[in-house]
Amino acid sequence: MKNKPLQIKKRLPKLLYADAGGNIYDHPTLTMAGMSADEAVLPEGVELIPLPEDSRLFTIPDTPPVAWDESRGRFVTVATVREGRRDLPVQAVSAFMAPGYMRTLLPACDYGRKKIHLPLWSYTAVGWDEESERIVVAATRVDANENWLPRNYDDRKLDPLVRRMLREFPQNRLLEQLSRCAIDYHCFAAKNLFFRRWEAPIPTSPACNSRCLGCISLQPSDCCPSNHERIGFVPTPEEITQLMLPHLLQAPEPIVSYGQGCEGDPIMQAETVAEATRRLKSGAGGRGTVNFNSNGSIPEKIRLLCDAGMDSMRFSMNSVQEELYNRYYRPVNYAFSSVVESVKIAKERGLFTMINYLVSPGVTDSQGEVDALLRFLDETGVDMLQMRNLSIDPDYYNRQMGATGRGIGMYRLLETIKKEFPRVQFGYFNRTRENFFPPGYEQGWPIKR
Repeated sequence: MKNKPLQIKKRLPKLLYADAGGNIYDHPTLTMAGMSADEAVLPEGVELIPLPEDSRLFTIPDTPPVAWDESRGRFVTVATVREGRRDLPVQAVSAFMAPGYMRTLLPACDYGRKKIHLPLWSYTAVGWDEESERIVVAATRVDANENWLPRNYDDRKLDPLVRRMLREFPQNRLLEQLSRCAIDYHCFAAKNLFFRRWEAPIPTSPACNSRCLGCISLQPSDCCPSNHERIGFVPTPEEITQLMLPHLLQAPEPIVSYGQGCEGDPIMQAETVAEATRRLKSGAGGRGTVNFNSNGSIPEKIRLLCDAGMDSMRFSMNSVQEELYNRYYRPVNYAFSSVVESVKIAKERGLFTMINYLVSPGVTDSQGEVDALLRFLDETGVDMLQMRNLSIDPDYYNRQMGATGRGIGMYRLLETIKKEFPRVQFGYFNRTRENFFPPGYEQGWPIKR
């Protein structure tokens, strides 16, 4: 399926809604809307694309959709739909985007009627385009790498590979962890280890010094459940090297990457990570890429890891404004200024430096965040912004961030960054050293489809 923006001139897509059983319908008269923070908006034609392959649709329980009523000239909450002589309750529909796509609008819903804390997924506005007869979403593609598409991960081939590697390394605790991640939690990165290809994960830390609102491995009991359990031990450099050195030597496009969803933050185990990295770099003879994903909270540990031979670093941030950063990460014994210092250190030491930018329409594209981001890019010189859809209940996140009113538009945010800093790359995934600076990267977005 091609994913070119739809050239919609006369009419916008129709509202999609679901009945109590989860069956999805398009509304005959009402128009699709989206949300920027807490404000309902009409999507711009440029940000509407066909629902990408490998995306998923799901409902938002007990939450009626909001649509644009052309005849009344205003947005309306659609709590029921007439079916014969009955008014049947309906619920909103959302898309969970395929990897590599950044959403530009949230689903338009009456979140005030929501009864539950929504699971940790990313929520995207969706509609039905009558002219093309297909589902559309408010999104744009920011990374052309197709390695991470679900169709590349056939579990029928995975199980024998896991059993074989477990027989080969029966005492390796890290392998036990990653086999569980691959089979029980369906982690694509963990599966790559057994398929011996692309990017493989190295979880190392059961501890973290952030208490992120959207942490996928640890949540308080009164919140939504975490997606999986966190690693409960610190692997040794020997356990790490035993698994990851063959990957660097044998896999195509090999990356081994610290800092995974099934752990805290690897910066808490920097000495172990540094020793393992020295062994990997020595044994691989220059082949492959070693990457470090972190909150970057301890600058002196970042210096240690740069000295150990790390190739790239990716620092997670939901905002470059200290107040909003603190509201989401809730740091323990570190300051936002330390994160910024760590980013600068990685860049000054010559590492390919990325921001794992956790984005949400209405927060990320607010004028205050846009202005702060431009200053941050100028100050730090980062190489890439990974525009990652933040997985969290959007209503909860907006309230925690104090987000009200629409932003400038996520698509317009990307255009602004590219105009001011043409060398800054957009992406969604980590890269091999050979592809840190691909030819023509300064003109790399919009992605040519």
